[in-house]
Amino acid sequence: MLFDPLRYTFKGVKSRREPHIMAEEAVKILDITQLLQFGVRNNASDLHLSSGEPPMIRVDGDIRRINLPALESKKVHDMIYDIMSDKQRKQFEEFLDCDFSFEIGEIARFRVNAFNQKRGPGAVFRTIPSEVLTLDELASPSIFKEISLQPRGLVLVTGPTGSGKSTTLAAMVNHVNENLMSHILTIEDPIEFVHESKKCIVNQREVHEHTLGFAEALRAGLREDPDVILVG
Repeated sequence: MLFDPLRYTFKGVKSRREPHIMAEEAVKILDITQLLQFGVRNNASDLHLSSGEPPMIRVDGDIRRINLPALESKKVHDMIYDIMSDKQRKQFEEFLDCDFSFEIGEIARFRVNAFNQKRGPGAVFRTIPSEVLTLDELASPSIFKEISLQPRGLVLVTGPTGSGKSTTLAAMVNHVNENLMSHILTIEDPIEFVHESKKCIVNQREVHEHTLGFAEALRAGLREDPDVILVG
């Protein structure tokens, strides 16, 4: 299925010209921010950029092509580098892939994996809602609340890609944050949902940004007086 971006109005694009814009012109107008906005408007869980292919989005579990020409390798490279920090660019060049997060104002946050493949660079942008949903809003079983408030133990949240692991974990952290007076420490790669301190104090650490690795962060975390540690 093809999505035609010319049917939609983007900030900075004059809608009166849209009916007359050819796809070749549209690809010059659309930058990475506008493509991500397009994905959010169409309830896409992911945006895929791949050298030699048109941009694609995943909607209701299916990959769908956006009605634009295939992206040249340099175009994909520039789109990715436009939103990377110098440190992330260096990591991408050294290790050939890179995980990081990116935010567009009040639209959404995105978890990004940039990588290299046979035709050139590529990237996948996973949409992260701006607001953390509650366990009630997720219609989670009541036992999830009980588990979240346990004073000790190990909780594993597992499932295939797109099954809601990150969303569920965020809701559980939020439940603790709203009901206990504790210290919540998260170690993430990258940080996805942002938690503001409520009843708890919340410290979120991103691997390669705030710590060298998971092992180092966990070792240090035991000396940081945590009540809850999330690793994700």
